[in-house]
Amino acid sequence: MPDALRGLTRVIALSVTVLAAGLASPAPAQTTYNVGSTTTGVPFTFLDVKANSIQGVMVDVIKAIAKDAGFAVNVQAISFSALIPWLTTNKIDLIAAAMYITPAGKEVIDFSDPVYTYGEGLVVVKDHPNEYKTLDDLRGEVVGAQVGTAYVGEFQKSGVFKEVRVYDSIADLLRDVNVGRLKARFGDYPIVAYQLAQGAYPEVRLVKRYKPQAVGSIGIGVRKTDKELLAKINKSLAKLKALGTTDRILADWKLK
Repeated sequence: MPDALRGLTRVIALSVTVLAAGLASPAPAQTTYNVGSTTTGVPFTFLDVKANSIQGVMVDVIKAIAKDAGFAVNVQAISFSALIPWLTTNKIDLIAAAMYITPAGKEVIDFSDPVYTYGEGLVVVKDHPNEYKTLDDLRGEVVGAQVGTAYVGEFQKSGVFKEVRVYDSIADLLRDVNVGRLKARFGDYPIVAYQLAQGAYPEVRLVKRYKPQAVGSIGIGVRKTDKELLAKINKSLAKLKALGTTDRILADWKLK
């Protein structure tokens, strides 16, 4: 090939390459959503002190959803009572915690389809002789529940108890049960059962014959304005359920 023709060929090839590079669009950056979780809801969400990160069922679920839906998540620790206020004021974008899907909650935010369903557990001092079956068996007593849980309002409205005291943490609740300030305390059954199974709080026990009165489901919390994001989450959640991924996550945390 003559030198002049060879040079022209190189020029044409270089021009095509430059043109193609100019026409190519940069890959869109992956959207990252800030996710609020709690540090005290083991096995749903809790602080792993060794890894210095939030772990648990709902963390695994939202990460699996994010991977399938094509976005990233940044999970951060927030107190349970602050989750909805932080979501509605745009400090976070999603809630992944042991939060019931309730009519009151749905007036403020939207929820994904249910991830897991359970009721409350009843805890008493280990040597307490009574095996309570229903709320009415505790009529007139002083009991406790954790702030922000669905049980507080339900039990206060029931008129069954002399008083329903509200506590910021499970540890504070169990302490007052142990020293006799409370007859019993109510909390999310899977959370309490998991903690007791790990040897935490050996001074108290779950009442095995008690039948939960406030059964509900937990889901991912989303702002009401984020309908498109909610649709993506539900689509991926349905896919993960069909593939057995959510069941495997639950089994990993002894909930299956």
